[in-house]
Order: sequence, then C-alpha cells, then structure tokens
Amino acid sequence: MNSAWKRAGAALAATAVIALAGCSAGGGDTKDKASNEVVLLTHESYAVPEELVKEFERANNIKLVHRAVGDTGSLTNRLVLTKDNPTGDVVFGVDNTFASRALDEGVFASNDVKLPPGAEQHVIKGAEDTLAPINTASVCINIDKEWFAEKKLAVPVTLEDLTDAKYRDLTVLPSAATSSPGLAFMLTTIAAFGDEWPQYWERLMANGAKLTSGWSDAYYVDFTQGGEKGKRPIVLSYDTSPAFTVNDAGTETSTAALLDTCFRQVEYAGVLEGAKNPEGAAKVIEFLLSKEVQAAIPDSMYVFGVRDDVELPEAWAKFAVQPTKTFDVAPDAIAKNRSDWLKTWTDVTSK
Repeated sequence: MNSAWKRAGAALAATAVIALAGCSAGGGDTKDKASNEVVLLTHESYAVPEELVKEFERANNIKLVHRAVGDTGSLTNRLVLTKDNPTGDVVFGVDNTFASRALDEGVFASNDVKLPPGAEQHVIKGAEDTLAPINTASVCINIDKEWFAEKKLAVPVTLEDLTDAKYRDLTVLPSAATSSPGLAFMLTTIAAFGDEWPQYWERLMANGAKLTSGWSDAYYVDFTQGGEKGKRPIVLSYDTSPAFTVNDAGTETSTAALLDTCFRQVEYAGVLEGAKNPEGAAKVIEFLLSKEVQAAIPDSMYVFGVRDDVELPEAWAKFAVQPTKTFDVAPDAIAKNRSDWLKTWTDVTSK
C-alpha cells in the first residue's frame, strides 16, 4: 500500500472515531439537554472534524448526537421502517440509488435550507425542498498504472474492454447485492447496455471477474495497489481514489480512474418527518453545506463537496479527475426495478 494512502486511511479512521465521540458524548435524558439536542442519523462512513462539530454546537446552542446506521442501504431501510416514529431529527447519507424509496415512503419533511452555489445541479426533481445535496463522487473502474506498465499491457478504457480475453482474471468488483458502489456499477451496465446488460455480465464473469462482499475487500485485499499483495490490477472504486495513491513527493499517483466507466453518486441530507427538533435539524443541514465542512469533506469522507466556491486539496485538484460525462439511471426507474434487477444480477453472477 502506498504510504500516502495509509496516512489517508488512518486519518479517516481517526476522524470518524473523533466525530462519533464528539457528537455522541453527554447526550443525557434531562429536559434541558433534550430541548437543544439534534439527533443525526448517518451511514457508517460519515466523518466531520471534531473542531467543526464543537464550533457548530457552541454557535447554535445545539447538542449534536450522532448515530451511525450501517451502510446506505441499511440506513434507508431504517428510515422507512421507523417513518411513523423516527429515531432521529435529520439524516445524512441517503444517495441517489436509494433516495426514491425513502421519498416514496414520505420519510422527509420540507425545509427552507438555502442551497449554496454548485449544489443546485445535484438536486432530485420533485425533492428540491426536502433533500439537500451534500457531496458527490463517481464510481469508476480503477487500474494499477504500475502493474500495466510493468507487464507492457495496454490499459483498458471501456466497459466492454473488461470482457476482452487479454484482461482475463484481472478484475475484482464488490457485489451489487451487498455494496453501494457495487450497486452503482450494476446500474452503470444497465445504462450502458440497456436490455442487454445481463449478457454483458455473463461475458464479464466468463472472463474471470471476481466478486467480493464489499469495496474494502475488493480494494485492500484483491487489488494490486491495495496493500495486501493482491493479484488483480483492475478494481471498482471511485474517481477520487487516485488522490490517495500519490507518492511521498506528491508528484505522481500509481492508479487511475477510467473516466468512460463512471456512475455519479450524490449523497443527501434531509429533515425527518416527525422530527422532535426540525429547526435544529435544518441548522445541521446548513452546517453540512457550510464552506468549512465542504472544504473538509474530501479528506474526511473521500468525496467531493457540492459547493463550487471551495478550493480542493492540492492532491485532489491534481489527481482526482472527474469525468465530464457519467452513466445515469433515473431515481424512479431505480425504485421501480431495483429488486428485479438485483435478482437478475444474482442469477447471472451465481452461475
């Protein structure tokens, strides 16, 4: 594993622990504390620097209580199952692959949060006053540049290239059934191949693609740049990943994202219907959209903030290249077909 990636991973883990401790400590059950509490529900990858959380609490006389609820799918399921008796006031982390389900179930209340410049392009039509875009990144195929250079093998470019025999047994992907990026990649193939997407997966699996339960196993264990002496130089990751495989001099990255293979993910925040503290919940969304938090998001959560008036960290500006065009599936189509698509995907990939 590249040392810069190690440092980035360690920093993320530390920040996550600090943020969780800082947000959760001293919640209490007394009325005076409860009156200014705001309960924030998130997925497990949420992380905001402790000093920003403390500053927000002081400035707004709010006690922010953070509760992490598994991955994005688990978080969305929790919101739907508890919609009549919500366990929080505000949620962060529902993305565009799951948002339609929560919206259809009436999970979110309207709010009057004003979006900053850049965020408007990521709103969901019909949910402009309920879900605020917070961050974005693209799920893309990544490759180990050093491996391909050493083997003198041409780098794949397109999705179809991954089915070419010269790339047999070189690809590892997280499962669409158990992983958010894995689901995004399944949607990528649906957008790219239409009704023929199952046949694409048949070709991909016949070419030796390996599936793992989640992104971490795919990247850290099986990917050749992941640190565990993996044997596969092609992995599903993000357009942000090359910013964390930079050498110590900061001059070069050992990986690259294939920008013709990407699916845009956007994560949202919203006030929950039936929230005990809706006013405080709206302030939390404003906090997540503030310049300070948006500037911290890349190094804290490995994604891009949605504001376009905040500078990126130097490594991101140089190495985290975003695609100019991404594959897309409408949220209502995802909501309508997700179960059937996953069943088809499971049938094809388990042969």
